[in-house]
Formats: sequence, structure tokens, C-alpha cells
Amino acid sequence: MLSSFKAILMHDTLPAILILLTSSVLAVALFRALRLPAMLAYFLVGLALGPHTFGILPDTEANRELAEFGIVFLMFSIGLEFSLAQLYAMRKTVLGLGGMQVLLTMLAVMMACIAFGLSWETAFVIAGALSMSSTAIVSKMLVEGLELNSRHGRLSIGVLLFQDIAVVPMLVLIPALASHGGDLGQVLLISLLKAAVMLIILFVFGKSLINPWFGLVARQRSRELFVMNVLMVTLMLAFATKLAGLSYALGAFIAGMLISETRYRYQVESDIAAFRDILLGLFFITVGMLLDVHELAANLGLVLLVTAGFILFKGVLVAVLSRAFGHEPGVAIRTGITLAQAGEFSFVLLSLGLGHGLIGGQALQVVLAASLISMVVAPFIIQHNERLGELLSRSYVRNREKQIQDIESIGKELVDHVIICGFGRSGQYLARFLSEENIPFIALDIDPSRVREAAAAGENVIYGDAGRRVVLAAAGAAQAKALIISYDDAPSAMKILHVVEDNYPKLPVIVRTVDDANMEGFRKAGAAEVVPEVLEGSLMLASHALVLLGVPLNRVVKRIRLFREERYKMFRGFFHGMSDLDEEAQETPRLNSVLITSSAYALNMRLGDINFSGLNVEVKFIRRLNLKPWAPTSESVFIEGDVVVLLGTPKDLVLAEKALLQGR
Repeated sequence: MLSSFKAILMHDTLPAILILLTSSVLAVALFRALRLPAMLAYFLVGLALGPHTFGILPDTEANRELAEFGIVFLMFSIGLEFSLAQLYAMRKTVLGLGGMQVLLTMLAVMMACIAFGLSWETAFVIAGALSMSSTAIVSKMLVEGLELNSRHGRLSIGVLLFQDIAVVPMLVLIPALASHGGDLGQVLLISLLKAAVMLIILFVFGKSLINPWFGLVARQRSRELFVMNVLMVTLMLAFATKLAGLSYALGAFIAGMLISETRYRYQVESDIAAFRDILLGLFFITVGMLLDVHELAANLGLVLLVTAGFILFKGVLVAVLSRAFGHEPGVAIRTGITLAQAGEFSFVLLSLGLGHGLIGGQALQVVLAASLISMVVAPFIIQHNERLGELLSRSYVRNREKQIQDIESIGKELVDHVIICGFGRSGQYLARFLSEENIPFIALDIDPSRVREAAAAGENVIYGDAGRRVVLAAAGAAQAKALIISYDDAPSAMKILHVVEDNYPKLPVIVRTVDDANMEGFRKAGAAEVVPEVLEGSLMLASHALVLLGVPLNRVVKRIRLFREERYKMFRGFFHGMSDLDEEAQETPRLNSVLITSSAYALNMRLGDINFSGLNVEVKFIRRLNLKPWAPTSESVFIEGDVVVLLGTPKDLVLAEKALLQGR
């Protein structure tokens, strides 16, 4: 019966497609209900229907070639999301921690593979695969756990960003390793030169052509034409890199980077999302088809040993490196736990290595199975990362207790004050309104860079998660007059509302949100007011807060009018943090604090004598110990310990800081 059914499938593709679609829909629905990545469901479908199990889907060359388009669009998406500004802002984490993690993981895995008798080419493919972590799983778990902007969350995202970059040279090196017939060094050098030349040509000429061409297509107002154009450009560049002896995926990555420079980036991302996800699903199905259950059963002990050893080694390595880069033990341990698994690109590299004959047989089966198992168990491990961090690091518990004590030392002295949750732009605008009305406040933020900058400038901001009851208690929520959630994150805001409702039901809460989608939910959760959006929203947020705090309405109206008409410039700029990376990073004016040290060039000099020529930078105010910050004049003299707050674009701020500390 089964053999006759297979015979029908060989001659008629419709039943095979129907079985594939039905299995995928059921598996993906089940995995989403279990809150597991859909990618694992596709693996299961490929494993169940593949040639090594029921044999319903034949492992043909045509299927593998079609699946390669999944890799193409995965790399296209990575290129589309690639941001040089983000890379620069996180350069220490990305290039330092991320680079060391990939390099040391690859060296250790290659040494282990060679010790077990594998060729160094095979060892390179395995090492590259196991150095990757899962962006899909990690980002999903961090978002669901409200940990994306935590310290270990930002470290994890930085390492994942470098891993995405590291895939690109591996896509060049693996085909080169397979094709070398003479001097290997010469072949690798030629391949890297080809990739470099291709990048230079495409970026020099492509950037000048891509914008007008996409503009011409967009003016036709046809979504069908727009999507076809994206596919054409992507596949054309993929084919060009293939002709140059490189991989399809490299060309797709370049196409994504080129399109990310246009104003059509978000439209492209939206239009190809479903198409890309279906092709990626097909790719992961073909990877599942590679798994041989008989080989897996015969090597089950080895697979489990490799999986456990790999997870333990990678977690410890990332934790040790994070500690070496100056992060406290608990944060380092949580980062290691978060990244201790294989990733989507592991299968891309294994598939590429298999296609070029660099890996196969038992080695492929063991690594493939170990990578898959590590990703299956990853969500269950990651969700307990906080508990494991506290269990493995007593200093982490002590540091968290110290944070509470730091907040408490300020909070216990405040009465009828305002608690500002989040010190981004809206929080900073609001703080300035409160300061002018002499209303005491304490701000809580989980971005350490922003807290450090703002605290140095004399702002009353403390590091702390406002979603924790002990943090709100330390901030004096029992004596506070209002609590204001100034950032847009619906799950986090809802968590704070529930904590306040359970412990401080009489404390009025004002919530900021982008639109009115969550207004009713926030009000049901106990919000006194819900105020939408950033700019006008900031004005409304301030007016609601001031009225609630007893400031006469006519004064509020007057102050808002003066803000718009006369004093907007004074409120311009904000202290930049990691969570602002999605803004126009190189153009938006921001605030920066500079400490005048004993070796600073500007020490004992007048402001007017500092060479700020050619820089669009404004000295907003100077903060001096035990004195209220003031706006300086050209005659103001800097002394040791002064904190100078500058306003300008990032490029000009760097030069202005150099002028103050080193001279120009």
C-alpha cells in the first residue's frame, strides 16, 4: 500500500504538495500553541516526511535547489536589517564580545573535531555552525520576558549581530575550501578579493542606481510590480555573485544592504515577509529531511553528549568573555545561558558544507541532531536565566540589593513626588517641566548608558526595573503623588500597572502609548490617564501630570504655549541610550555630558577660548558640585570636576568633546 502510494507521489506532485502543506499547517499551529519556534515545526515535518522516515518527500536535486532560495531570502532579510549606525553604537559589544565569542568557539570546536579524526575542512564547517546562536529564539524570549533592553539582553543582541556579520565571510570561505586544487592560501585570498571587489562595485555604482530605480517603480503604484522588482534585484545580485564564484546568499545579503539605504526599506520588508517565511520554511523542511532517524538512534549517546557539552561550553565561554569585558558575574551568566544554543545559520552553513562535499555521514548527522536538540531546549533554559543567574552568582544578588538600597536612599527622602518610569525623550521632557515647577521626582530606567549620562548631568535618575514591586517600594511609591510610564512598551506598561494596582491602588498612573490600540486595556488595568505619541503626546503628558499635581490650569496652558512658541530650543536634545538605536542615529541632536578632569585641555580656560569653530554644538549648561546647573557665558571658566552638557549631532559631539579634553 505504502509503495503504491509513493509511486503515485512520484508521478503526481499535487498529493505531495497537499501532504506537505497540511503537515506544515498542523505542525506550525501546534508549535505556536506550545510557544515554540515555528522553525522547529518545519524540521519535524521534514524529518517525518523525508526519505529516512516515511519517504513521502523524495530528496531530489530540484527540492534542494528550491530550498536554496530560502537561504537567499534569509540573507536578504539580514542585509535589509543591517545598520552601520547600530553597529557603530554597539561596536564594543559587537566587535569585541561578539568577535571573541565566534573566534574562540570556532578554535575550540575545530581542535576537538581534528582530535576526533575529522579533516580540518569538515572541522571548519562544524565550528562555523556551532559558533552561531538562534536570533529567532533569543529575540522572541527576550521580548516575551521584557528583557530586550536589560543588560544581558543588549549583550545578547550585540553578539547575535556579529554572528550575522560573521556568516558573510563563511559563505565565501566554504566554497573556496571545497574548490582549492592548488595553494589553499592563494585560493582563499582570491575568493576574499572577489567578494571585496564585488562589494565595492555594487556599493559604489549600486547606491547611485537603486534609489532612482525604486522611485521609478514605486511611482507606478502597483504592489505586484514593486514585489516583482524586489525579487528581480535580489536574484540578479545573487546570480552575479554566483557567476563570480561566490554564493547566491552573499549576493542576496548585498541586495538587502543596498535596499536598506533607500526610503523603501520598510515597504520592501513588509511586502516580502510572507514570501520569505514560506521559502525559509521549505529550507528548514529540507534540513529536517537530512536527518536519518536510524543513524540518530545508533548514535544517540554521542548526540546527547555532544549536545550537553556544546551547550555547557558555549554558555561558559560567553559568560567568561562577558565578565572579561567588565560586566558583573550575574549579567555575564545570564548572557551565556541566553546564547547557549545553535542557530538558523548553523543549518545554512551545514547545508552549504554538504552541498560542496565538505561534510556528510555520521559527522553531519551528529552535529545536525545536536544543533536541533539545543534549539528545542533553549526556550526552557532561557526562561529561567534570571533564577540561574541568582543561583550561580551571589554577587549578582548583592548588587541587585545594592541597587534597591540606592533607590531607597533617594526615595525615602521624597514625599508627594512623581515616579517617572523610563528616562527617554518623553521622560526627559517631562522631568524638565517638573523641575521648573519645583515638583520632586525620581526617574527609573534600565538603560545603564542613559542613566550614567543623565546622572552625571545632575538628573535624579536611577537604574531600576519599574516592573518589580521592590523597586517601586524603594522609589517611595507609598508616598508618591503620581507614577508616569513615559515609554511605549505595552507589555512592560501592563506589568507596571498590575504591580501598582496590587500594591498601591490609590497611586494614579499616567501611561504613554503610540496610538489608541491599548487605551482601553490600560484603563481597565488601572491607568488614570492614557496619552498617545511622542511630540504632542509629551506636551499632553506634561499638562495632565501638572494638573494632577495641583498646578493651576491657566499656568499649565501658558507653560505649554511658551514651550511651543518661545522655549522649544531649550527642550531640544536628549540623552542617548541603546534603546534609541532605531532613530536617525547620525542626524538627531542629542545631549552628551563631558567631565572636566585634571588633565583636560579646557581646565581653567574660558568657554570663549575653546575652539568650537565649524561645529554645530551648543553648551547647554554646566553642573558644578553643590551648585545648581547654569547656562554659561563666553566668560565662564572651567574648573576640575565640572560636568559640561553639550547639545549637537553625534559627529559634532565627538569633536566638541575632543576640543574640551584634548584641544583642536
